[in-house]
Amino acid sequence: MKDRRKRLLFMFPFSSLGLSGGAQRVLSVLLHHLDRDRFELHLALLRARKGKADEIPGVTVHDLDFSRVRYALPGLIRLVRNLRPDTVFSNIGHINLAVLLCRPFFPRKTRIVIGESTTLTVYLKQATRHPRMWMALHRQLYKHADKVVCLSEAMKLELAEQFHVPREKLVRIYNPLDVGMIRSCALLDGNPFAGPGPHLVAAGRFVREKGNDLLLDAMPQVRVHHPQATVTLLGEGPLEEELKAQAQRLSIGDAVSFPGSVQNPWRYFRHASLVIVPSRVDGLPYVPLESLAVGTPVVAADCPGAVREITDDVWISLVPPENPGALADGIVSALKRTQVDREKPPQLEKFNLAQIVEQYSSLLDENKN
Repeated sequence: MKDRRKRLLFMFPFSSLGLSGGAQRVLSVLLHHLDRDRFELHLALLRARKGKADEIPGVTVHDLDFSRVRYALPGLIRLVRNLRPDTVFSNIGHINLAVLLCRPFFPRKTRIVIGESTTLTVYLKQATRHPRMWMALHRQLYKHADKVVCLSEAMKLELAEQFHVPREKLVRIYNPLDVGMIRSCALLDGNPFAGPGPHLVAAGRFVREKGNDLLLDAMPQVRVHHPQATVTLLGEGPLEEELKAQAQRLSIGDAVSFPGSVQNPWRYFRHASLVIVPSRVDGLPYVPLESLAVGTPVVAADCPGAVREITDDVWISLVPPENPGALADGIVSALKRTQVDREKPPQLEKFNLAQIVEQYSSLLDENKN
């Protein structure tokens, strides 16, 4: 009997599929929860190795065996031509471009669905050396995708107006949130903090976009009001040594800790006084959602992205972006607030795991026009 399942090929650049970034988490959730009776699942990695991707039942992993995306393009074309998937899905910016560049060499009936995880205009200006060139490349290629998944209504508007993607190709799907898993993990392993605090936590890669330097700049002002305040920076990245040097320069080295990329960040969120999101640009960050799921208030920079679509005046305090003084004031004010009942965290139904997986399932089950 002919297999009537849709064959899906997911693209990802890293050697294994972990939980360090938002796009990575979305892909991991989909691969774990998509219906195997409805879909045949394949995952292409630039360089596969034993890791979390190999542990997902019902997912075939393909190793393109290249360390850089540009060298992997011929292998990607061969894989798609041999596998003949119904849909190729990517949700990392430079992989999106690679897939769309290869599209003329794919079988004609192959659909291309891409996901955008950040506010592109701001990200390209801040994080690339030649923003005009990258803007032009995105404008030229993104409109050729069959569908583009956006994490917020603001991102849909931006892609339509700034990148000329036809509006009928744009679909908003929020990040999926496994609230039950997060709350269960948050109860494991106990309180990671010592001392009276208050204890602040930020999480994300140590790159300029995430604004960890802004949080460190804010800490001396916070410690004027709370001399025993600490900040824990979860993650790793190219700016780690620079951030450690900055903490020493600000004379707050004893108040800043760098545990690395931890397996259970949720216990840190649960036991923190506040979770801080100091980003310069972000799409739909997981950190504030996960913090709310465990009942911890958030202070977030009102940067370009989707934070405004998840916020409320009780649980999330927004402050001007790229402003350490305003961030410090927001932290001090939030620490004074008493009306939050941490035993009754807010409802997060629009990020419901089953609901989001079904939205992706419907999108990935469509036929090519």
